[in-house]
Amino acid sequence: MKRRSFVKTSVLGGTALGLGGLGLESCNQARKKHLTILHTNDVHSHIDPFPAGHHRFPNLGGVSRRASLIETIRRENPNTLLLDAGDIFQGTPYFNFYGGELEFRLMSKMGYQASTLGNHDFDNGLDGLLAQLPNAEFSFVSANYDFTKTVLDGYIKPFEVYVIDGIRVGVFGLGIQLKGLVLEELYGETAYLDPVEIGQEMARTLREEENCDLVICLSHLGHAYSDPNRVSDRVLAAGTDQIDLIIGGHTHTFMEKAEVATNRAGQPVLIQQVGCYGINLGRVDFYFEPDGSKGSDSISISV
Repeated sequence: MKRRSFVKTSVLGGTALGLGGLGLESCNQARKKHLTILHTNDVHSHIDPFPAGHHRFPNLGGVSRRASLIETIRRENPNTLLLDAGDIFQGTPYFNFYGGELEFRLMSKMGYQASTLGNHDFDNGLDGLLAQLPNAEFSFVSANYDFTKTVLDGYIKPFEVYVIDGIRVGVFGLGIQLKGLVLEELYGETAYLDPVEIGQEMARTLREEENCDLVICLSHLGHAYSDPNRVSDRVLAAGTDQIDLIIGGHTHTFMEKAEVATNRAGQPVLIQQVGCYGINLGRVDFYFEPDGSKGSDSISISV
């Protein structure tokens, strides 16, 4: 769906999701609340749009267009979160020359609230990533990378909680196994923890201890693999409960709208990923009813 027609069209229909008896703060007011989640993944340092003659993505992408689209949607609904699922770095000379500074500064200007880490975000090593963190005016969340024995200890959080129009939104991150994918010298003593086990722990913490009404996982595990034993977003969804939305990355999977999976409790969980290189912006709209129920709609918008 084209950006222009989407912005003009009101969101209709959607997936009904149960709140599981949670105490939504908005239930105290007899009105529907609307929360918009915008997201990207695997932008890979693509700052400029692709040239008009590009064989796959002619005249698509670019930070300027993305920023304009984000601004338009925020005017439509100020209750908006902007998130990224990792692999911000690597892919154009901008990263080679500036080491990630430009990417972080531009994301900060666009008002990103949180991102998780992808494997390519380690391409300049832990020290290289640490050096660029002051340029990021947003949080990094990763629950299954243990940085205790590294220079990143204390800089990466397992989760963040945002309160938007009385709605408590918990956002946590999960990363892919780095061994065999990234040179060991680049990630050092970063310990990898089981993402399904940690994902369930994070979901429980955010629901039961942080009293979140909506739980979002920023995942760089990959959407799905031919090997059923390899952890992916689908495996994560099936092996956990209490997660509402998995925003994915790593496999560069283009999804026109969110996939509705079933969690281990038999409840729906949304999975969405919007390809790569910043040529699409993902959008998921949640609607919170006064009776405690909620629904959703999703789409991928061309940039």
